[in-house]
Amino acid sequence: MRRALPTIAIVAWALLPRVAEAHLVVTGLGPLYDGATHFALSPEDILPTLALALFAGLKGPRPARLALATLAAAWLVGGILAGLTPALPPIVSAALTAVLLLGLGGALAADLAAPAWACAAAAATLGLVRGAADLGGAGPGAWLQAFGMAAAAAVLFAIAASITLPLKRLWMIIAARVAGSWVAATGLLLAGWLIRFGAKAT
Repeated sequence: MRRALPTIAIVAWALLPRVAEAHLVVTGLGPLYDGATHFALSPEDILPTLALALFAGLKGPRPARLALATLAAAWLVGGILAGLTPALPPIVSAALTAVLLLGLGGALAADLAAPAWACAAAAATLGLVRGAADLGGAGPGAWLQAFGMAAAAAVLFAIAASITLPLKRLWMIIAARVAGSWVAATGLLLAGWLIRFGAKAT
């Protein structure tokens, strides 16, 4: 029993509740990497970005390039502006995210016809909404985090879009559309969760 006491004490200490900080990730490498890491660990950022990238990639090189540039710029602008203003209420941020997931995932699943400007408009909306949600109330010094997030979003978008650009076989296109249906289903689940439990449970 005496030999087990140190182990029991360590396990009990590890299980003690602590303060949880769920805003920006702190890597110790600086605000630029903190922003990039925050994006990489946020499904609410990754899923709509992937859906938009696959969708724009299926539309062709020009829509994909235009959406890529617009997304990065809008994410940066949204993050900087949000750092200078109070944070969005949690229910608003979560509801906008649900709408993005439903809209972008649904558009990909349906393979809607869309010109290049429509892809750019969707990218601008995504960048502004998620940039504001990620950095709302973070302060005027948050521009480096916003730059890190925008860069991470651009890299993910470019990789995902480059996968779908050369797709010609029907089964590959269907696989991308199925991924869109799962993103839309995630948005529907989030919307139902908000209606049932509100923003406090998200």
